[in-house]
Amino acid sequence: MTAYLIRRIMTSLIVVVGVSIFVFLLLHLIYPTPAQAILGPKATHAAVIAWNKQHGFYRPWILQYVSYMNGLIHGNLGYSYVENQTVAALFQERVARSAYLSGISLVLAVLFAIPLGIYQAVRRNSIGDNVVTSLAFVTYAMPVFFLALILIQVFALSFPIFNFEASQSLSIWHVMADWHSMTLPIATLTLISVAGFSRYMRSTSIDTLAQDYIKAARAKGLPERLVLTRHLLRNAFLPMVTLIGLSIPFLLSGNLITESVFNFQGLGLLFYTALNKVDYPVLLAYTLAGAILTVVGNFVADIALTVADPRIRLA
Repeated sequence: MTAYLIRRIMTSLIVVVGVSIFVFLLLHLIYPTPAQAILGPKATHAAVIAWNKQHGFYRPWILQYVSYMNGLIHGNLGYSYVENQTVAALFQERVARSAYLSGISLVLAVLFAIPLGIYQAVRRNSIGDNVVTSLAFVTYAMPVFFLALILIQVFALSFPIFNFEASQSLSIWHVMADWHSMTLPIATLTLISVAGFSRYMRSTSIDTLAQDYIKAARAKGLPERLVLTRHLLRNAFLPMVTLIGLSIPFLLSGNLITESVFNFQGLGLLFYTALNKVDYPVLLAYTLAGAILTVVGNFVADIALTVADPRIRLA
């Protein structure tokens, strides 16, 4: 177990470093220096060269990368010349709000998808199963921004039940309490996740129902409720653990679109703004955050699966 964890940690570090090199090189080729954007379009060539020397952009990209990684190890994510703040400060202001939006959407998606998938498996090929399957396919295939616009049109404009804009408060506690403004952003991410989770839960539940221990439990006269909760749920949920871990980075990308549509002051909107303003350090830090979340999601899913199922041994 210990040897496995060490190998996984080393592999994860190699993956993160590889992604960081690729992203850094790609951004450097596209946008080698922010001098022109900082100094303005009328800046002279001499002024641009002087600014690059002052801020270290005159060096080869590999030396710039080593310098960036050295700062990253010490907690320095870079400096946003556009916002005139450190990237760490920009992230610190918004990370709690994005984590709340992603976290509560993931929890709600799992809570809805598990009973929905079990219902579809038990009522396989029934009218209810076909209806839910159709809705799941439509929702899953729908772009995030399109689903968000539909929810805004129906529940904020046609029937003004909720606010069309997310909470603009900078306090995470006020954001959590403002359900009038946060319902639609949360519903957007939740519906997208439920569609995929429920289909996967349906598939694993169908496979579990065909196992001999389910047939044996029913043959013993065990009530159907206990068969589903004690035998089906615990075994069918195990593959979902891996899926949930892998879905963490996808929530980050979903946040990008959802926060942009609902004008929610989180990391996704920060990235979208940085993309428009060509804010190089913010783009790099956000991309690396996505890579780290992907690696961490895979790692946590493996460990959680081992804890949930003692039959699995990591070797």
